[in-house]
Amino acid sequence: MDQAEQLRIIKASQQIRPLARVITVTSGKGGVGKSNMAINLAIQFRKLGKKVIILDADFGLANIEIMFGAVPKHNLCDLIYQGKKIKEIITWGPMEVGFISGGSGIAGMSNLSRDYLSYIVQNLAELDSIADIIIVDTGAGIADAVLEFLVASGEILLVTTPEPTSITDSYSLLKALYRHPRFREDMTKVKMIANRVEKEAEGEVLFQKLNAVVTRYLKIPMTYLGSVPQDVQVSKAVMQQRPVSMQNPGAKASLAYEKIAVRLLGKEETEGQPKRGMAAFFSHIVGRSNNGK
Repeated sequence: MDQAEQLRIIKASQQIRPLARVITVTSGKGGVGKSNMAINLAIQFRKLGKKVIILDADFGLANIEIMFGAVPKHNLCDLIYQGKKIKEIITWGPMEVGFISGGSGIAGMSNLSRDYLSYIVQNLAELDSIADIIIVDTGAGIADAVLEFLVASGEILLVTTPEPTSITDSYSLLKALYRHPRFREDMTKVKMIANRVEKEAEGEVLFQKLNAVVTRYLKIPMTYLGSVPQDVQVSKAVMQQRPVSMQNPGAKASLAYEKIAVRLLGKEETEGQPKRGMAAFFSHIVGRSNNGK
């Protein structure tokens, strides 16, 4: 799919609804609380009056649905290959947060015909009329599928913990993103969140360390959103298959998630951040096969 074709699909889909804000949550390694971050931010956005849908793009794992305590009847493959409509593949979880299981569907989209791709992308673009915010929960690490999501996203939340391996892997992820042939730093905002810190100052130090190296070698502008403390209530909530923001709204972690969500919605975070919507997001991904990928 060439650039002109992508623009035609995007333009056609944008005629039917406003654009949603697409936020991609990622991490350099697994086990740092990335999916917990995605689902708890979704709950906090709902409390702030926003309609939210999570796209689980962590292929092979089912973290989001486990935390939701719900098994989806359909996933993205059913929309792509079985003719299901977008509303049929959404599972509604706690507080009416929508959830779409990606399955392995996205990986095969670049092999479809142009006409069918147009149909699929316009279906996915209908999410813009259903949700104000769409959170994409990627896999961890530097796999090609993860990088494709990050390159397509204008807003990336990078979850990092104080563990040395997490810091190293976060830098490796950003380096792989920087070297991607279609990455544009002027079109992408990377925002770091420090997770599982003992105190707030630890998160700030963590950001300063990572940002110093990223600024020197990668020239990727990065901002700091805040930190989430180590909190046993998070683990207890996971065992109950409920987000801690619902299970225990007064928990230290819940209050931290709330603070980050408010900050994300603040004017200082959205100035100069145009909303791309799902048509642009997915057109960017499926166009990769004819752009040297």
